[in-house]
Amino acid sequence: MSRVYNFSAGPAVLPEEVLKEAAEEMLDYRGTGMSVMEMSHRSKAFEGIIGDAEKTLRELMNIPDNYKVLFLQGGASQQFAMIPMNLMKNKVADYIKTGQWSKKAIAEAKIYGKVNVIASSEDKNFTYIPDLKNLKISDDADYVYICHNETVHGLKYNDLPETGDKVLVADVSSDFLSEPIDVSKFGIIYAGVQKNAGPAGVVVVIIREDLITDDVLPGTPTMLKYKTHADNNSLYNTPPAYGIYICGKVFNWIKNKGGLEAMKKINEEKASILYDYLDSNSLFKGTVVKKDRSLMNVPFVTGSDELDAKFVKEAKEAGFENIKGHRTVGGMRASIYNAMPIEGVKALVEFMKKFEQQNK
Repeated sequence: MSRVYNFSAGPAVLPEEVLKEAAEEMLDYRGTGMSVMEMSHRSKAFEGIIGDAEKTLRELMNIPDNYKVLFLQGGASQQFAMIPMNLMKNKVADYIKTGQWSKKAIAEAKIYGKVNVIASSEDKNFTYIPDLKNLKISDDADYVYICHNETVHGLKYNDLPETGDKVLVADVSSDFLSEPIDVSKFGIIYAGVQKNAGPAGVVVVIIREDLITDDVLPGTPTMLKYKTHADNNSLYNTPPAYGIYICGKVFNWIKNKGGLEAMKKINEEKASILYDYLDSNSLFKGTVVKKDRSLMNVPFVTGSDELDAKFVKEAKEAGFENIKGHRTVGGMRASIYNAMPIEGVKALVEFMKKFEQQNK
């Protein structure tokens, strides 16, 4: 068996320890005589799996007691609709546009009410986070929405907007569990786990209890009400059971690594290796202003579409998978999530140095 260095933005690399544990338990989960894929979501065994996953996540993130943790389906894209359905009481919301995923969230929210884009970095192709100091929050806005780390464009918030008494909502899919975050500053944070915490098919929603009500937009389906899932501990219907099981193992892996402070330190070290090279070489260039660079998603270009394509091809041949940039941006992108070993980043930089020498 030969494992590649997988730089995919999602579904993404998972810790080898987690995969090995799951493999060992595949046919018989802890004496049950069945795989987690086969067991009832109402069984004692799965009750323990989902309960332990939530408990560990609460410990890792210091989630306050007045927040619910929900394990849902539909990914981040379903949250684009679920959030306005549940929160847009005045049918007005403020959004900050910083890339592909906030653009999609804005388009979806417009179906349900008025969307005010109160700041945007679209003028420079989403290469920076806009100034947050003089934001004009709408008086009638039900919430303010951000995408905390834009996967496609590779930028992240280092500071949060001041929203006063307005609920702050954040998509944290790409930097979920990569560093500490103060949950109490948000009304809702959510993450599609396939980027940094598990396999595709699960979205974790952390929501303040006062936002969980029956007062939702008319016509909101039962399955798209947060209250439905909160009242049933994420078991209203059959959940993505195996995905939640793997998430729980990833949460424990992070805990055993030293928690979120330790992950931040490791992630900063990995990112600095790649960014330092991008800032010092003569061929490759990063695309995001330095102060707003993501620790998780690193886009870069050569300045030549032909050279970019050559690099992607040769990188794949050398065992570096999914290095091609998103179709809307082009170039290259290395997603260096928690589970990407530092050896993978070092190997990529060495390959880039070799490519640079050969293509002067």
